[in-house]
Amino acid sequence: MTALSATDEVRLRELARRVRVEVVRAVYRGGGGHLGASLSAAELLVALYFTELRIRPDDPQWDGRDRFVLSKGHAALGLYATQALRGYFPIEEMASFGQLDSRFQGHPDMTRLPSLDISSGALGVGFSAAVGMALGSRLRGSSERTWTMLGDGECQEGEVWEAAFIAGRYRLDNLVAIVDLNGYQVTGWPGRTAGTQVPPWPLRALGRQWAASGWSVIAVDGHDVAAVVSAFERARAVRDRPAVIIARTLKGQGVSFMRGVHSRAITAAELGQALEELGEAS
Repeated sequence: MTALSATDEVRLRELARRVRVEVVRAVYRGGGGHLGASLSAAELLVALYFTELRIRPDDPQWDGRDRFVLSKGHAALGLYATQALRGYFPIEEMASFGQLDSRFQGHPDMTRLPSLDISSGALGVGFSAAVGMALGSRLRGSSERTWTMLGDGECQEGEVWEAAFIAGRYRLDNLVAIVDLNGYQVTGWPGRTAGTQVPPWPLRALGRQWAASGWSVIAVDGHDVAAVVSAFERARAVRDRPAVIIARTLKGQGVSFMRGVHSRAITAAELGQALEELGEAS
């Protein structure tokens, strides 16, 4: 496997930092938004868009492009910031988030942004669409690959496992799923004792579930960009079955007071603190 150079690793880390900066700014300007899931997925998204996807930002509907479906659509702000940095649209346009008629909705809307392959947000539905895209590519004899990202809470949806079984049944080796295992859902998992978080999906159990559905399972630290890029390469090399990358992350990564936060507004003081922690001048 090709190792990520030190220069490229630094570049990806900086891009992830910038994604987080744009997410917190957009939430502040828009009066609220989904913070935690966007912050946990930053390294995953920048590694995908800057090292892996075969895309043309100046021609977002190019027929030969790889497809990406953000099935956990509430992390839309992270996706918007990543696509802006990749050159799909000016980063300044994200200032319209939360405003009437903005192209940047709380969940991805493909009728507003040509950079999106499908609208998503109802958990499980985006993943099912990604399976359909991969199957369609095979039937057409096309070479594009379909990538999709789910949340760990989303993996409670029965629809996810129906679609996962179909992908395994048809051995869709042109499909890669990424599970952002950040340890929370909307309000956290019920604890066995007061003050503890006990998600129903420990990594091993979740991996066994995917493997039982016919998937190749790869585990990775989702905040280690070099490891993430290596995991992408391993997933791309899988033959005769789909691959899933289970990425261990922290919800709200990068900003101390956003750990475990799903969605809320932030104050001007909190914005200043967040930017300071992210190494950005306010």
